[in-house]
Order: sequence, then C-alpha cells, then structure tokens
Amino acid sequence: MAVRKKNAANTIFLIVAYTFCILLALLSLLPFVIMFVNATRSTTEIQAHAVSLIPSKYLKANFEYLTSATFNPLKGFINSLIVSVGVTACTIYFSTMTAFAIVAYDWKLKQPFFTLIMCVLMIPAQVTSIGFYQFIYKIGMTNNYLSLILPAIASPTTVFFMRQYMIPSLPMEILQSARIDGAGEFRIFNQIVLPMMKPAMATQAIFAFVSSWNNLFLPSIIITKNEKYTMPMMVSLLNGDIYKTEFGVVYLGLFLTVLPLLVVYFLLSKYIIAGVALGGVKG
Repeated sequence: MAVRKKNAANTIFLIVAYTFCILLALLSLLPFVIMFVNATRSTTEIQAHAVSLIPSKYLKANFEYLTSATFNPLKGFINSLIVSVGVTACTIYFSTMTAFAIVAYDWKLKQPFFTLIMCVLMIPAQVTSIGFYQFIYKIGMTNNYLSLILPAIASPTTVFFMRQYMIPSLPMEILQSARIDGAGEFRIFNQIVLPMMKPAMATQAIFAFVSSWNNLFLPSIIITKNEKYTMPMMVSLLNGDIYKTEFGVVYLGLFLTVLPLLVVYFLLSKYIIAGVALGGVKG
C-alpha cells in the first residue's frame, strides 16, 4: 500500500514538473513566434493588433521592401559574421589562456593581477568609449573590423568564469605528467587544457557571439561606411522617418538578425549539456 502511494506521488510530481517545463518552454518560444508572425504582417495590421499568432500574407512584400531599401541582408550577415566569429575566437582562446596562467602557475603578482581584472570588470564600456574612439582614430583604424575584434582579447568576465570553472575541473597531476614527458606549455594548453574546457568554452562562446552580434553602440562609433555595416546597424536604419515606419519590415529584419544566434546556440548546446552531465557524474 505504501509503495503504491509513493508511486502515485512520484507520478503526480512528474506530471507537474513536465507541465511546468512545457509552460516555460512555450513562454520562451512565444517572443520568437510573435516576431516571425509580425514579419508576415503589414504595418496596419501590427498597429491594430500588436500581438497575434496567426500569420498574414505580407511576408513576400516585406522582404521585397527590405531588400529594396538600404538593408542588404547578405552583406550585413557576412559583416556581422566576420566580427562575431573573430570576437568569439579571441575572447575564448585568450581568456582561457589567462585563466590557465592564474590557476596553473604560482607567481608573485598573481593575486594583484586577478584583482586588477575584477576592477576592470566593473568599468562600463561606455565610460571608455570616447578615449577608445580617439585612440582608434589617431592610429587610422576606423572602418576596420580589427578595431572591433582585437579588444576582445581582454575580456574580464570570461576570464573570471574560466578561472572559476578551471579551479575544480583541471587536474594538476595530468599537467605535471605532460611536463615530465617533455611537452611544452603551449602544447599542454592546446592539447590538454582546451579539450577539458569545452563545456565552459561553449557556454562563453554563446555569450560572446550573442553579445558581439547584437552590439550596436561600438560599431556605430567605429564604422561609418555603408558597405561595412553590421546587421544591427542595418536594422536600426529600418525605423524610417518620423512620419512612417514599416513595422513588418522591421520585424523581418529582426527575425533575420536572430536566426544566426539560434543556430549558434543549437550547435553549442550539446557541449553545455555534456558538461552538466559530467559535473553530475563527478558530484
């Protein structure tokens, strides 16, 4: 009797848990559904009913208007992809290397160096934007994607996350064994440390890619040539003038901007799930 009651209680708990998870999933997907539906609607329909789950017939017209304006989806996609991939690669590789130097080695100024990184973490990017632009202008790197990619080498947030992940997950015995076998430090880092850090790297890669892809403030300062505009910069031009804005076209531009982010998330999510499962087994 007691076992039967326990099984019934477990069944009820599972039903409630799955129902709650399904509701959360639906709530998470709802903004994307609304954005896609609005991309198929006209401005009049959106102004009359901002929220609708029924697609309309204006998707082709919105896309034709989108491509006939200053918005070039393919060019903006390529430009944003160049910047975002470069930023993500620099952020992940060099931040992991910095965290490895903090965790794996004992040197005199290690703690003051980490404290300095934490202090830099508290400084908003907008505070340094004027000085950064003056510096980029003086060295002649405006309208150059390197001015957006190279600063990603110094990413305090990623360094902090990698350090916290590395402290319990990086076995020093393996590193010592590799050194005894004659492996150099760069080989140890590239062939031993990086594979162990895949879950953390995948997590931070999603954050870095999304942040760089959605970044509008800094590219708007550095990039002034139309052919070098990124996707967010092009979408910002779709607002039109004070008299008329094609909201369906704006939603379509936003939808095209979000698509690569979803692809990146689905490609890297398996590494995050694997890391969570590995942590559960270790626990």
